[in-house]
Amino acid sequence: VMSAPLDLPAIHAAFAAREPVASLPSGGPFLAVRTTGVFCRIGCPARTPKLENCEAFADARAALNAGYRACQRCHPLGPDNRVIRAVVRLVEGREARVTEEALRRAGIDPDTARRRFQERLGISAMEYVRLRALGRAANTLSAGGSVTDAQLDADYDSPSGFRAAYAQVLGAAPSRPHLPPLSVDWCDTPLGRMILVGDDATLYLIEFTGSPSLRLTRQFARLAKLHRRPLLPGKSAATRMAAEQVAEYFAGNRRDFTVPLEPTGTDFQKTVWAALQTIPYGQTWSYAQLARAIGRDSAHRAVASANGSNGLALLIPCHRVVASGGGLGGYAGGLPRKAALLRLEGAPGFSDDALI
Repeated sequence: VMSAPLDLPAIHAAFAAREPVASLPSGGPFLAVRTTGVFCRIGCPARTPKLENCEAFADARAALNAGYRACQRCHPLGPDNRVIRAVVRLVEGREARVTEEALRRAGIDPDTARRRFQERLGISAMEYVRLRALGRAANTLSAGGSVTDAQLDADYDSPSGFRAAYAQVLGAAPSRPHLPPLSVDWCDTPLGRMILVGDDATLYLIEFTGSPSLRLTRQFARLAKLHRRPLLPGKSAATRMAAEQVAEYFAGNRRDFTVPLEPTGTDFQKTVWAALQTIPYGQTWSYAQLARAIGRDSAHRAVASANGSNGLALLIPCHRVVASGGGLGGYAGGLPRKAALLRLEGAPGFSDDALI
């Protein structure tokens, strides 16, 4: 329910003209499209939808509460993404390296670009470049191409450099048969951007990008080597499904996730993660309760470590495990996020803003 009526035809016309509506707050308005389930800023480069398929919202929270998800082109939940869009354009233009000279030609300060890219996507621009390059190579090999063709598609001049980079990411030489790449995607939430990794069948990873970058880098390397699959920025059926269900969760319209998951860890870790999925929405367990649930009463530390190694945030709800004394305990995504998630779910004892 909106506090004041919005002029949908005027907002739609402004969207079509790519012009802001001066009479409304600078953060809005936002145009939401029923047929796609997405909401956008005025000025989004997406094709103008039909008026009869649209709704208007004064702020992003109202759009999220109505079940819409944020557009991946104009990023209505985040700050100005000009820097990120420019870097991505350079990468997708097949730049072998995002050099300082190339950034300056695009009118961007290199230090600002590196910082903003890392903050927003959770990985560095150079890592993004490498993922795309090796992903192209993997696609070439999967399609029956030669190692030389794959090297050229990855924009490597040196055969030895290409083989070394490929082996570092996949843990195997490029000539070894392997499965197609995993897709790396992003989605926005009220608590920040999340990074997702999956294929058309399964989700392998979902993390907040505000998590320590070294953690994400290790997660990427672990996935690539264990599954013998490089990671390539793009979308897949599993990442799309996860993004939609995460938006529904934050809108208060979903308590259980149905995305097929592929946890990557040891047998002990997988046992802990399976137990986490039995904790009901809106409830919490202590680390001691979690240890008892898997029949390892004295393994509190090992259980806590496995809980912290969970790479499928929200979907495997490690945020529902708290300290025995009633405190929050730890959380890879940060304690403010953990407190916010428990408040969202209405967990008893975690409704006080002073928790963060």
